[in-house]
Amino acid sequence: MSEVKISAEPRTEFGKGGARRTRRAGLVPAVIYGHGEAPRHIAVPAREFAAAIRHGGINTVFELVGPDGTKTLALPKAIQRDPLKDTFEHIDMLIVKRGEQVTVDVPVHLVGEAAKGTLVMHEHDKISLIAEALHLPEFVEASIEGLEAGSHVTAGDIKLPKGSQLAVDADTMVAIVSAAPTAEQLEGETAEAPEAAEAEADEAAETVAAEA
Repeated sequence: MSEVKISAEPRTEFGKGGARRTRRAGLVPAVIYGHGEAPRHIAVPAREFAAAIRHGGINTVFELVGPDGTKTLALPKAIQRDPLKDTFEHIDMLIVKRGEQVTVDVPVHLVGEAAKGTLVMHEHDKISLIAEALHLPEFVEASIEGLEAGSHVTAGDIKLPKGSQLAVDADTMVAIVSAAPTAEQLEGETAEAPEAAEAEADEAAETVAAEA
């Protein structure tokens, strides 16, 4: 993955009021730090940043271009979103260098189909990897093709891109394959629900009567 060039303006207003004004101007407040440099407060274009994340994923490396033409490579480390508006509220960005190895969390995609009559439960939908800063994978894959009930997929089963290595134990559980419930089991659960509700109602009535 190559870096995405984006403008970065110095930010002089701080606090909630300053952040709101920054966002109203179509920018996202951000702080950039790392490699022994003092943290710098900046703002980046919200629309361009969102487009880059949608296209390249959370591990997109940005080339931040300042008003004076200075360039800094940085990787988002923490992104705060507004859950209702689905907009970006604030970004923490880590300075990286070409050729540098960094640790990132990468989405895990399960590929293939497990055996008939099974359910696949995702234990971890992301996994930590160490990779070169400008060659971070958007995702990694693990196969569940033909797996029977009782099988499991670990981090060690993931197909890693060239130059990447696990940052977690190879035994870390990624997915578990279990037997799907039968029709009889589902019917039994449905039948038990009214009985349980009735028992709770009877217990509540007895409690009220006792208190009276």
